[in-house]
Amino acid sequence: MKRQRVEKLKLVEVNEVKKWEVEKIWNKQKVSEVIKYLVRQKGFIIENNTWKKEKDLKNTKELINKFEERMEAEVRRQERIEKI
Repeated sequence: MKRQRVEKLKLVEVNEVKKWEVEKIWNKQKVSEVIKYLVRQKGFIIENNTWKKEKDLKNTKELINKFEERMEAEVRRQERIEKI
């Protein structure tokens, strides 16, 4: 198995609390009216992706918007395919 390079990990400070920086959002789920996103923290490998509540991702609005745009585009693409 190929080893992934892990960069030096650093915490970012958010509202005087140090947290891991989110690199990318991979998925979304809603359980009991709670929205969660599957995120990868910067510097971690894919096996360390974790589900985080939307309310805990306040400083990732841009990443959430990009994820939602990708999902909307995928839905439109699937709708076009189904019409064929």
